[in-house]
Amino acid sequence: MALDLIKGSLLHSTLNGDRRSLGKLISKIESGYRPDIPPTNTWTLGVTGPPGVGKSTLIGTLTSEWLKKGEKVAILAVDPSSPKSGGALLGDRMRMKGIDSSESVYVRSIATRNHPGGLAHSLAPMVDLLSAAGWTRIIIETVGSGQSQIRIIAFTDRILLVEGPDMGDIIQAEKAGILELADIVAINKSDIPSSHATFNSIKYSLDMNKNSNTDVHLVSAVTGEGISSLIYSIEACQHTDVNNILRTKERLLSAWDSRLLSHPSLNDILIELDDGMMTFEQAVDLICKLGH
Repeated sequence: MALDLIKGSLLHSTLNGDRRSLGKLISKIESGYRPDIPPTNTWTLGVTGPPGVGKSTLIGTLTSEWLKKGEKVAILAVDPSSPKSGGALLGDRMRMKGIDSSESVYVRSIATRNHPGGLAHSLAPMVDLLSAAGWTRIIIETVGSGQSQIRIIAFTDRILLVEGPDMGDIIQAEKAGILELADIVAINKSDIPSSHATFNSIKYSLDMNKNSNTDVHLVSAVTGEGISSLIYSIEACQHTDVNNILRTKERLLSAWDSRLLSHPSLNDILIELDDGMMTFEQAVDLICKLGH
């Protein structure tokens, strides 16, 4: 009872703008707590792309522009290596210099190792909480374009894929399926000549898909080139039926992963699989029959 009162007090303080309570409540959500959050209209942007393309710098530039318009920006940086602070986030904050000290910006690192298979599910209540607390632009940043990153950003309203001049990164994005899931692609570092070739290559690849409605922008987070048109595309983003189906599929798979990894019979089934006492198909059938 006392614990419920504490959690209720944290929620009340958070909704009244207390940042310290917000941080504590997000930590509790990471541990599995699900507060009763009043419904709001959330606005989310998923930002992904390979390391080194300038995602954090670009996010910093976008955030600065939104701050000028009176928006409150929350950034959840999904960190595959370090918990809550330090590690990759320390570098992110250095590249976001000038915005993270603003009272209208909230930056939080979320460690994937604390959520084996279930981070995407934990992000939903975090986003709801931030929105209810008055944060009008919520950005979720992931590193890389692997399957786990795709699952995470599939929970956002709009997806921005950031690429650099390296063509190898584009090939990896195509293999992972992130290119067809993205609503907008930004080729950063437009001051590097090879970025124009990358821009043309992506445009050609997307034009080959008649169902694609993905906007492609050549930008520079440092000089500001192309930022205005990129923000316009982000704000005006409309999902296609294809994107919606792909996103729903990833959300479903994420829910399945979370249910599977928390199944009480999972360890027993793994032992039987390892001992050769059942096939993988039989294991799946058994889990489906047992339910949760």
